[in-house]
Amino acid sequence: MPARAPPDRDPLDAVLRPPFDETPEEKAYRLAQEEEARLISAAIDESIHQEKVRRKKTKIVRLLLLGQSESGKSTTLRQFQRLYTPSAFRAERHLWRAVIQLNLVRSVHTILDALSDIRRDDLAPGLSYADTIHHTSTSSPYGTPPFGSPRPLPRIPVPANSTDSEPNSPRDRTAFAPVRPKRTSDPPSSDEIQPTYMSEPEGEDDDPDAQTALPPHLSALRARLDSLRKVEALLIARLVPPSEGEAIELGPHPHVAEYAGAYANGLGYVNGNGADAPQRRSEIFVRAGTAWKGRIQRLRAATLSPNSDGEDEAQDGDSDTDPSAIAQQTIHACGGALRAIWADETVRRVLRRRKIRLEEWPGFYLNDLDRITSPKYMPSDDDVLKARLKTVGVSEHRFEMEAGTESGTEWRIIDVGGSRSQKIFSAIIFLAPISAFDQTLAEDKSVNRLEDSVLLWKAVCSNKLLAKVDLVLFLNKCDILAAKLASGVRLAKYVRSFGNRANDAETAEKYFRSKFSAIHREYSPIPRKFYGFCTSVTDSTTTGGILASVRDMVVREHLRGARLL
Repeated sequence: MPARAPPDRDPLDAVLRPPFDETPEEKAYRLAQEEEARLISAAIDESIHQEKVRRKKTKIVRLLLLGQSESGKSTTLRQFQRLYTPSAFRAERHLWRAVIQLNLVRSVHTILDALSDIRRDDLAPGLSYADTIHHTSTSSPYGTPPFGSPRPLPRIPVPANSTDSEPNSPRDRTAFAPVRPKRTSDPPSSDEIQPTYMSEPEGEDDDPDAQTALPPHLSALRARLDSLRKVEALLIARLVPPSEGEAIELGPHPHVAEYAGAYANGLGYVNGNGADAPQRRSEIFVRAGTAWKGRIQRLRAATLSPNSDGEDEAQDGDSDTDPSAIAQQTIHACGGALRAIWADETVRRVLRRRKIRLEEWPGFYLNDLDRITSPKYMPSDDDVLKARLKTVGVSEHRFEMEAGTESGTEWRIIDVGGSRSQKIFSAIIFLAPISAFDQTLAEDKSVNRLEDSVLLWKAVCSNKLLAKVDLVLFLNKCDILAAKLASGVRLAKYVRSFGNRANDAETAEKYFRSKFSAIHREYSPIPRKFYGFCTSVTDSTTTGGILASVRDMVVREHLRGARLL
């Protein structure tokens, strides 16, 4: 059995003890090494100490963005980035091109899906069924303006798991029922289309609500634009590659078929009646943060030519293998058909009958087709602000103020997507989309979206942990509210307490502001000032002034809390 070491003997001392036969030269070298190690250790300790001091001196202002889905949280964050980190914001504009392309393509597909149900009432007034056939069969729909001369569409690589990769997939067979010309790689000629529409269905002369065949010019446009389905699959794969193995669809788009039957409660919010519910399309989402931007940046870097310095934004996507460039080529080739189908009166009537108001959707670009379909399209600041990309999870953006009394102040804006945080925030920006008074939640069709915002606002105001946090209310999407009320939609039909007030935007905004202010006053654990703004966060001009006011308010309260005021 080995002998035990005495308890007073330090094993490290035996290791560090100089050897007995150490020469003077070895001793000098050892002492020099020990001194160098001591200096390095002291420098590390000093660095840690200075970092602690710097963190204590650094003024950190935290803003929390709260609100339901599509309330404008991400757009508000982008507005902060545009105002206070403009260089970085401009540098990222090309990364948003794929998102804008996807928004445009999905809007077009919503139109195409709606055309699967054409009624006789949808045909142009004063134009008989036979007149429609004669008008569209006398010449090729692609031989004259506004469609332009036909051109070959670029070859589009489609991900292996895409449902559009097979021409006979179930989705392809049902997307444009009940009548559909034979699908080919090229637009069908008038000779191929004409036999399908040579005679009227019998027995339907007097029934304006009866289904009827799609007019040949729309059938030709639909066949022409069918190539955009592969563009959609390509763009989705670019944003969220299938190899990542995560789900990329979060159920149906909340704006489609959101009128789910009559519903009312004590608060007086009533849902619409949607007997004609259109086909619903799933919405794409990405994880919060900048991972998707880094993915696109890497793809772009891999496809740029070796001699490209990447400095010229206009050159983004010039590579033949860049997915965004391929998508832009296809969109450019379909530009004439896109403009024609959006301007068609029959299409507008179908959308109105099915209660599809594309102009109110986030990511709406159909009014900018001339610019977006150009071959060298690059997003503008306003395009980026309007882009719709659903995010889930929590994302944080940091930037530092560069001027005035706020110089050196670090701002951290946290966009919360269904998560709770235990951090202390200087202020909370709550976004309530007041234009959604006639819409329901995508996840629960029995809940009115405006009612949901009111309940969330009550919960935030009454939270005792947030009693000393300033709450800033953005009554958002006022531009959509004004357009909706101007079109004849009655607010009192959905918000009963609105009563007989004037059905205009100014009156509605004043009403909503007073209601949310009353909730803030009643439910706050301790009295605090109410900050409420009527906003359209996609409007750079007005939102810039509002955010500047919010910034001043937050900084003032932050300094007061630090006893500097």
